[in-house]
Amino acid sequence: MARKPGRQRSATCKRLLLAVLLTSAIILLYCLSMPQVSLSVAEIPVPYSCAHRPSQPTTRPGGNGSRESAAGTCTPKVDIMFMKTHKAASSTFLNILFRFGEKHQLKFAFPDGRNDFFYPAFFLRSHVKDYKPGMCFNIICNHMRFDAAEVAKLLPLDSAYITILRDPAELFESSFHYYGRLVPFTWKIAGDDKLAEFLRDPHYYFDPEGFNAFYLRNLLFFDLGQDNTLELGDPRVDEAIESITDRFQLFLLAEHFEESLILLRDALCWEMDDLLFFKLNARKGSTVSKLTPDLRARALEWNALDWKLYQHLNRTFWRKVNAYGVRRMAEDVAELRRRNAEMAAVCIEGGHAVDAASIRESVMQPWQPIGEKSIMGYNLKKNIDEAHSEACRKMLTPEIQYLSEFGVNLWITKLWGHIRDIINW
Repeated sequence: MARKPGRQRSATCKRLLLAVLLTSAIILLYCLSMPQVSLSVAEIPVPYSCAHRPSQPTTRPGGNGSRESAAGTCTPKVDIMFMKTHKAASSTFLNILFRFGEKHQLKFAFPDGRNDFFYPAFFLRSHVKDYKPGMCFNIICNHMRFDAAEVAKLLPLDSAYITILRDPAELFESSFHYYGRLVPFTWKIAGDDKLAEFLRDPHYYFDPEGFNAFYLRNLLFFDLGQDNTLELGDPRVDEAIESITDRFQLFLLAEHFEESLILLRDALCWEMDDLLFFKLNARKGSTVSKLTPDLRARALEWNALDWKLYQHLNRTFWRKVNAYGVRRMAEDVAELRRRNAEMAAVCIEGGHAVDAASIRESVMQPWQPIGEKSIMGYNLKKNIDEAHSEACRKMLTPEIQYLSEFGVNLWITKLWGHIRDIINW
């Protein structure tokens, strides 16, 4: 006999509550067991790169990067801070960074025990695996709540600071879908369309002090280390935006991902091969809520801080595109898309993403949100030629599995994964 809907919802809520409590207890125990690192306030940023070998100069016709000489050559930038924001194509860019780091034998600052730096707590150097004061790293790129002073102690002075933004209305929709079941105050929202009901009167439902509440308001502001609960007219909002724009040299836009990569290639003197990608961590179209003009306006009003930041940096982005050359940009984007399509034909069975249930290899299964399997993945083609075999597999490897290949200890993440799988049954 089928379960009654009320009993089924009650059982699901109980399992979820148990999972949250168990996970919180595990994380607390882990934090208490971490060795305390003595950090001197007199420490200064690392002055020089610790790359394993010097980067080789690259020749680029028509480039205008800041490191380019009159002869048309430049040296690839290898010291990078990527502020991985949530639900903004950051997993796709992370895969690009992982492959670039392996190519140049770079040293990553990885977390220990999980795939983020104890988010949503502010980043601390002691969160880095095997960290000791004075150690130098080339790349730091896992989820964190940004703290500029702490990050600066890990990387060379001239490191490139990069992050990625997404239209705040679309970001809110994605975050509400992905994390909503982890935010307890959403459980009481009635109706089939919880997002629309929430946006009808968000102040009625929202509890700024609620568990995981930060996921559902101004998430970009929060990730970038700012106060996401400020009112739009507060002078601290402009101060926060100025602080962000002063610290980061390049802001990628998820909606214009290829153009963003071309600007990055120009700024960091990378090669076109370094930019090749497959879209990772994408949702099944049927799970995406279509925002009506009214809902979009409500979402932007609710995430007004993110919207102000996005508008400001969107203008900066297109000024850079114009400086690069609109025609030149279009040609380079077309070339990147052509080469990505070639790799898809070589690597991906069917040439496109599939539902999680259709992915044959467990190592290719992406991480799923609680309660459903909405994130799509890929099947690797059989009998790929030797020249492309390794590149194809790495381009298709999800974040958690790639971190495991790097030797990162993910025991908390994996334990939470088992709990999530039980809930998803």
